[in-house]
Amino acid sequence: MIGAPLNRVDGPLKVSGRATYSYEEQSLGPTLYGFVVESAIAHGRITMIDTSLAERAPGVRRVITHRDAPPQRQPDKTRASYGRALPVLTGTEIRTFAQPVALVVARTFEQARAAAGMVRVGYEITPGQYDFDAPGASEIEQPSVNAGYPSDSSVGDLEGALATAQLVIDRVYTTPYAFGLPMETHACVAAWDGDVVTAYCSTQMVAEAQSRIASTFGLAPEKVHVVSRYIGGGFGSKLGVSVETILAVMAARALGEPVKVTLTRQQMFHHTGHRPASRQRVRLGASRDGRLVAFGHDATQKQSRGSDYVEQTATAGRSLYAAPNRRSTHRAIPLDLPEAGDVRAPGEAPGLFAIESAMDELAYTLDMDPIALRIANEPTIHPELNVPYSHRRMVECMREGAQRFGWDRRSKVPGSTRDGRWLVGHGMAAAIRPHYQSETSVRVRIDADGTTRVQCDMTDIGTGTYTVLAQTASEALGVPLERVRVEIGDSDLPRTGGSGGSWGASNSCNALLRACKALLEKVGAPAGGVLAQVASQFPGGVEAIGSVASQHDEPSYSKYSIASYGAHFVEIGVDADTGEIRLRRMLGVFDVGRVLNEKTARSQLIGGMIWGVSMALHEEGVVDLRVGAFVNRDFAQYLVPVHADVPCVDAIVLDGFDDAANELGAKGVGEVGNCGASAAVANAVYNATGVRVCELPITIEKLLPHLPARR
Repeated sequence: MIGAPLNRVDGPLKVSGRATYSYEEQSLGPTLYGFVVESAIAHGRITMIDTSLAERAPGVRRVITHRDAPPQRQPDKTRASYGRALPVLTGTEIRTFAQPVALVVARTFEQARAAAGMVRVGYEITPGQYDFDAPGASEIEQPSVNAGYPSDSSVGDLEGALATAQLVIDRVYTTPYAFGLPMETHACVAAWDGDVVTAYCSTQMVAEAQSRIASTFGLAPEKVHVVSRYIGGGFGSKLGVSVETILAVMAARALGEPVKVTLTRQQMFHHTGHRPASRQRVRLGASRDGRLVAFGHDATQKQSRGSDYVEQTATAGRSLYAAPNRRSTHRAIPLDLPEAGDVRAPGEAPGLFAIESAMDELAYTLDMDPIALRIANEPTIHPELNVPYSHRRMVECMREGAQRFGWDRRSKVPGSTRDGRWLVGHGMAAAIRPHYQSETSVRVRIDADGTTRVQCDMTDIGTGTYTVLAQTASEALGVPLERVRVEIGDSDLPRTGGSGGSWGASNSCNALLRACKALLEKVGAPAGGVLAQVASQFPGGVEAIGSVASQHDEPSYSKYSIASYGAHFVEIGVDADTGEIRLRRMLGVFDVGRVLNEKTARSQLIGGMIWGVSMALHEEGVVDLRVGAFVNRDFAQYLVPVHADVPCVDAIVLDGFDDAANELGAKGVGEVGNCGASAAVANAVYNATGVRVCELPITIEKLLPHLPARR
């Protein structure tokens, strides 16, 4: 049952429209609607705010500003970032563009939106810093970066090794601001019952949402009930609830009625996090046989002023290739821009673009096959931590992919393969994504009638959580799949780490496996005979809880380097006359340990690969440096691939089982497909044209002036 390519158990609800997303919640009865009024400046203070016209508009019940917002607590930076307080409407200071300055609450959404345009705000503008590339922009050192990694690492003598290396690659790569933009916008419906608030919100991490609401308003966590049963995508943007949830809770308390607040698509660009822009210098020193003697990676990134978030971009290469002399660093440039946050494959996605592009350039400089170069530098132990790998099949991924893709038929000479007016190129890149484990508990219960319930606050962001939990319970207990009911996304249920960091499925399924074993022991029946035993001996039903600890408390995570791996292969066509780039085909081969559901795992990997294509060719958040705003904040101007851009993508998963990772042998799947994919596209563009573009996205403007003249 585990691993079988079963259809999603929640699929019929979703395709029939019966799956209720947060903004559609009807159980609270008639609701009011809130619309967020945003600041028109990025730095300064409010000098005047006039809500009189809005308050007299049809249907308007209340306009909340800093003048009447309730007291809120400031964020405690000793807490996990997504569970910290998020105070809103607390004063006149404006720190970023689109900062909320008012919430208009009306009987309908349309009335609230119309009245929001009637709120008049005056400002005093003060200078802010918005330019990541400004000459002389001050960099600051970070004591630590996202995911708890140390900012810097060093082994041996990097500078000395580079000075004596036979060949040196020294390149700077840049990646732009990018956004995780799920189909379902961020929304919340909140209602109070006495001193208890219930928030139906779209969040990847229910426990962190509960903590954020409680921390903001000074409530005990048990006074906050969070429900998030169906989520239309997250990609990191919903790891923490945003201003929509805080404002909905605030307004519902002020008015004594349920209130709905959603962010518009444009508002999401400023309020729900983004991948920070980066500038990365990669230095590789090698001998003429391709052996790396030096590996340096220095990442400089935008940081939101006052925030401690810095993406772990330069950690991606710390365990990727062997080199005796190595150093990686992170530096940040504080700017007065909205706060950054995790976007799918934070760190590895931008970091591997730089590393794998540099490795490709080294391969061409050496006249060496890019796969052979990587195999020559395959480490036997983690080159910085000196611990063994738990289960690493990177070389097998590359060899299997090369055979399936027809890599040996690629031209080694850039710009030499034609298909009519199209220049055709092939590129590859390696993929790596560390596997994480967070503290997680799951309850399994069997009722007297044989209904088997799986219960936890885990969420399903479209990845198939409902399905893999049902499969795990069915196999572990020996009960029919149709008897399993999965109940998730509710803070009243046992706490998990939620969906994020590619840990959700493995964490929750392993905790469930332990719960099932505990229940079988309690009942005294083997798997397959448990339902009959419960029916005869436990008329009130029986339940058990299983848990997994944080990786910091699991010895295997300090004894081994545990990660998912992969290899990408891409064929690109470039129009010789216009510079238009078209993906022709793409293949990924991955080592992710044991697969929990073949169909949903493949779907996740293909989605990540397409994201890599989007990162390479389409996505770029542009800042108006005059006003500190993202100017292309809609899907008309912030480009992502459509179906015609992605003709042929396939993902292959090697059979595997990583017993050091967990009892199920499963590792993360959701993000490794996006790791290195953009570099494979960029490397294919070079093979097609002979033009090395080191600044994402690769656009016609960057490519066309350098294309060889057509004969």
